[in-house]
Amino acid sequence: MNAPASPRILVDADACPVKDEIYKVAWRLSVPVSIVSNSRLRVPDHPLIERIVVSDSFDAADDWIAEAAHPSAVVITADILLADRCLKMGATVLSPTGKPFTTSSIGGAIATRAIMADLRAGGDQLGGPAPFTKADRSNFLQALDAALARLLRV
Repeated sequence: MNAPASPRILVDADACPVKDEIYKVAWRLSVPVSIVSNSRLRVPDHPLIERIVVSDSFDAADDWIAEAAHPSAVVITADILLADRCLKMGATVLSPTGKPFTTSSIGGAIATRAIMADLRAGGDQLGGPAPFTKADRSNFLQALDAALARLLRV
């Protein structure tokens, strides 16, 4: 039987507003981080931080993250379809606002996403996501701390 994988944070990084918070938590808890993007992003020069630059083909970053996801991984993404793929791999998945994606909530999130896509395709003018707030940042930090604490206890 294989030993469980060590905790790791996988970040869908191209539009992630909480990268600095992720680094601070990772350093404090000594958890490695993979920053995955389609273009070269500036990341701290630190042994726990790994920059992964994938091709700019559609879903290349999502594919890399989904393939790397495992039960000891915490995936940070706002992408509902990527969240679903990672949940199926047993990963813990958090949005940048700290909202957890779970196996019981992902179906509703996917359905809402499909409805919104249909409305946009029909020409309806829908607003974008709500502005990112200090409360979102705080909620994210609490959720990431809790998720990693749970994985580090196992």
